Amino acid sequence: MQTVICPGSFDPVTRGHVDIIKRAAKTFEKVIVAVFINKAKVPCFTIEERIHFLEKALEGIDNIEVVSCEGLLADYARERHVTAVVKGLRAMSDFEYEFQMALTNKMLNPELETLFFSSAAENMYVSSSIVKSVASFGGDIRDFVPECIHDEIRDRLCRGGVNNEG
Repeated sequence: MQTVICPGSFDPVTRGHVDIIKRAAKTFEKVIVAVFINKAKVPCFTIEERIHFLEKALEGIDNIEVVSCEGLLADYARERHVTAVVKGLRAMSDFEYEFQMALTNKMLNPELETLFFSSAAENMYVSSSIVKSVASFGGDIRDFVPECIHDEIRDRLCRGGVNNEG
């Protein structure tokens, strides 16, 4: 058993994210959920909001730590003395991108391994982009995000101008 990192932007966190993190928490001694700042994207939610959503959705799981990160995952893992990353895969398109990232991280930090968890069937199509897209048209996102944070996410998307309907 060891410590692993589950990295992502989590903008916003979805049921799929939570499923992968909970499964990692059952498998490993400690899981660091690293909320990364992606300079290539403009997030809908602040880093503080994303951390809040994750902490609330993962409440009661003692071996999880939620942190914010900026920079390279390979460097962060080295700083924390972590040698494994857990990533969720939904489809082959995810695999191509994530495999490329895993190889890049391995080049930057030869000690770092990437482990892939396949998505649960009911979450195969769920992504943060889908959540934002559905919400932007006033659709119900209840099946895509954890129930305990649904209202906050919906309200924030409405207040942020993404969704013009309540």
